[in-house]
Amino acid sequence: MASSKYDPHLGAGPSEDSEILLDDSDSGSVLSDDSVLPDYEMDEKYTEPAKTLYEACARNEPTSLLRVLERGVTKDEAMDLDNNGKNGLMQAVAKGFMDIVTMLHTCPLIDINHQDNDGNTALMIAAQAGFSTIVNYILNFYSGVDTEVRDPRGFTALIKAGLQGQEECVSALLMHGADMNAIDLVQGRSLNDWALRTGSFETVKRLRRLNAHSVAVQFCESYIPEWPALKQLVAKATVTKTAGEKLRQRLKDSLSFSFHQDPQDNGVMDHMVRMTSGIHSPLVVTGCHPLCPSSPPEIGKRRFAVSELLEKHSIKELEESTVSHSKGSVTTSASHSGASATSVSLTCCQEHGIGGFIPRSMGHRNSIFPSGCIPKIEVTKSQESTPKKEKKKKAQKGYLEPPIWKYKEIKEEKKREKKEQQQQEKEKEKEKEKEKEKEKEKEKEKEKQRKTKGSKRSSSKN
Repeated sequence: MASSKYDPHLGAGPSEDSEILLDDSDSGSVLSDDSVLPDYEMDEKYTEPAKTLYEACARNEPTSLLRVLERGVTKDEAMDLDNNGKNGLMQAVAKGFMDIVTMLHTCPLIDINHQDNDGNTALMIAAQAGFSTIVNYILNFYSGVDTEVRDPRGFTALIKAGLQGQEECVSALLMHGADMNAIDLVQGRSLNDWALRTGSFETVKRLRRLNAHSVAVQFCESYIPEWPALKQLVAKATVTKTAGEKLRQRLKDSLSFSFHQDPQDNGVMDHMVRMTSGIHSPLVVTGCHPLCPSSPPEIGKRRFAVSELLEKHSIKELEESTVSHSKGSVTTSASHSGASATSVSLTCCQEHGIGGFIPRSMGHRNSIFPSGCIPKIEVTKSQESTPKKEKKKKAQKGYLEPPIWKYKEIKEEKKREKKEQQQQEKEKEKEKEKEKEKEKEKEKEKEKQRKTKGSKRSSSKN
């Protein structure tokens, strides 16, 4: 069994006695020794499909994995490890095989909190690699995920994501209930301290914004998709101004300089994000089936996976009652408000079970056998008649007209010349036809004269 001390890709990890690497100087190493994952991918070409669960995960063969799961998997086969102590799920997570990750959540024999020889879990690998989609999927669909598992240095998945500057993974872990104040065992630093020391200023900004808005209000039933500042801005814009105020505003606009600014808090951009990601948004309502809409994500509040909620509560209870997350348990309280969970989640899926709650973007599907259901879209013809095109009005004096470009003038002149040439050719053809007709008439007259002369000669001879 190889460890991190003998792995040439990872190098030797920091020890408690090595103060040179762990001091506060700029030359000290501040990243974990497993921050850069080694490349385990082989250049072999496989002629036969994978026969074991680990092989299917390492090769990224979803069809082979499906066959293995259908025939049945033992505990030893599910936890088959490589030389570094990684199982099949950890290999798929390290390489970003999303299809494999979405299929393995149905196997209850896989230990999601298993640690390899370096102390990493599947969640740690995905968090420090920046695979935010895999992190969210593991947190939402794998039961029993422990976000506070530590490696030998005391780093959690949240600290590892902060070390690498993966702010999306940091946000996902914090909103799932990861401890923001967790401290490593070597230097005694928290997430904020490591982010500042490694120069991850985007992560620091994200932490400040999350602390200022610790609850995802748009994922709550009480959220109304209206911008509260709109009325004030409209009223301010429609107020009549005096001549002095107008003059002052013009001077201010002419003398002020416009610089690039970040979006303001609770401004238009924030409102657009909330509108598109809120529970009342048609994009979210038709794309997934929300669970526990009355208990929005919050920093420091433990979230439960879909499978855990389905084990503790029935489908009817989840739809008709309000199931709220608390820090250590799930509480249920009946609610018959106007905006219930069934009225908010306008999903088209009639299937029950865990498959009905998986977003379509994460579901394993193809074009022939799509997973879930496809929403039916009814197209009705409008009763109103289609408006007719308005005729172009003639140019009037005193009104501006769009400019005519030179190339358009040249094109129009060429078209006119072509038309004139065609008309001239037609006139010439008509003249030629008239001349031909005149010649024919002359020939007919000559023939008549000849006939009359011949008849006169015959009569005189007689």
